[in-house]
Amino acid sequence: MSTPTISDVLSEIGRRAPWSKAAGWDPVGLQLGDPELSAARVAVCHEVTEAVVAAVEAEPVDLLVSYHPLLFSPTTRLVAGESPVGRAYRLVTAGVGLAVAHTNFDVAEGGTADALAEALGLGDTAGFGPAASAGAVKIVTFVPESHVERVAEAMGSAGAGRVGNYASCSFRSGGTGTFQPDSWARPTAGEAGTLNHQPEIRLELIAPKPAEAAVVAAIVELHPYEEPPYDVYDVRGNDGMVGRVGRPPGGTTVRSFAQLVAASLGGDVRLSWAGSELPLVAVLPGSGSAFIEDAIDVGAKALVTGDVGHHEARRAIDLGLSIIDPGHARTERPGVSRLFDLISNVFERSIDLTGIDPSPWEGVK
Repeated sequence: MSTPTISDVLSEIGRRAPWSKAAGWDPVGLQLGDPELSAARVAVCHEVTEAVVAAVEAEPVDLLVSYHPLLFSPTTRLVAGESPVGRAYRLVTAGVGLAVAHTNFDVAEGGTADALAEALGLGDTAGFGPAASAGAVKIVTFVPESHVERVAEAMGSAGAGRVGNYASCSFRSGGTGTFQPDSWARPTAGEAGTLNHQPEIRLELIAPKPAEAAVVAAIVELHPYEEPPYDVYDVRGNDGMVGRVGRPPGGTTVRSFAQLVAASLGGDVRLSWAGSELPLVAVLPGSGSAFIEDAIDVGAKALVTGDVGHHEARRAIDLGLSIIDPGHARTERPGVSRLFDLISNVFERSIDLTGIDPSPWEGVK
């Protein structure tokens, strides 16, 4: 078997956790490196901390796959120092590429959200809380049936028509277009100076916003009409669900479930108690206070997540929702272990750095 490239690793992650499903604010994918370089040794970590960088400097790897992004914001300098930019500089100096699988892995089947739900013994789980993905456009054109396939193929080659792991996704419907060409026009069908009725297919494909210009250019190039018709709409859809809701073991109360969370994830938990009834529990790895209303909407009586502030917890109690907060990193650990499994099951020389704790907090008694 030939040595995999960084691009091969990215493709394997994308197959399980499509990159297009990541939240729009989330810089997933390759952050540092050349996708065509070898990835003979791949390491996986929770977050790129100073300890993680030191580990890959001591035992070099070709690619580091991190759950948390290293560079959340654009930067104009790459200089040494104890900072995200400084750690990026050290990785580049060491020749280590960096890839990030974050919210796309949260929403994926078997990813971070599912791993947390399974670790806490929830059954009959379903997704909740859409992770608002990056903006997309729907591009629509009207084509004679004889040209539909070639126009659709060109649009797809330009970047349209992909939904998750599915390519060539389109919608087609028949209808009648009308037009009256000026006397100097050169119509493909019909006559100038006369109102013509032309059977046409409405062809619709979704595309990422950055691909809009290329897709429109493909339509204009291959469309048979002198004036190729097309419409572009801003859309949002096909979002993955960042949380899970499910049924706890029978007879579980809010307090006993909080104790189960503490035992399963390790360490103490914070509990804001809105009542003892617990038919459904919502879980969301990482920071989930923005999804309190979403959890209530799906019938949950408790939400397990991290980074919940005082006022968010008070609002949840007022709305009848208990909060169980084990901390940001602990809610993600089951999923980060799954991320290592994904890599190690495909790429033989995988190094597990997920045990390096990224939490900035330390308990004091």
